[in-house]
Amino acid sequence: MRRFEFLGHTADTYIAAYGGDLSEAFENAALALFEVMTDTEKVEPKIEELVEVKGFDKQSLLYNWLEELIVKFETEGRLYSKFKVLSIETCEDGFRLKARVIGEPFNPKKHPQKVGVKAVTYHMMEIEERPEGVTLKFLLDI
Repeated sequence: MRRFEFLGHTADTYIAAYGGDLSEAFENAALALFEVMTDTEKVEPKIEELVEVKGFDKQSLLYNWLEELIVKFETEGRLYSKFKVLSIETCEDGFRLKARVIGEPFNPKKHPQKVGVKAVTYHMMEIEERPEGVTLKFLLDI
């Protein structure tokens, strides 16, 4: 199964991320996000961090997950290439995701810069859960 693909869009980056379940699809969405920015195969597993986000529904959970990773890149200069969603749970006010993210600090001599990602957007966002797998579609503002 392919992990993600870039879909056609005139101005921004439109992505479909796939997984056997919701957790795997969220992992692949994060990988696609960083693949837009750089060659993720050049990002070594030097730093491991825990990330926790909440959302009032699954779409806001996806938005908050990707936005948190963009913020970590922007504020801490971190690139990630491995993602392990430890849990996606229902909670009192919606959903909570806990994940381990692995990568290293951005180094312009090592990590080729592709496209800067400004933000994730709700526009055209879809979450399709079927017995054979999950597809997440989302748009990145570049």
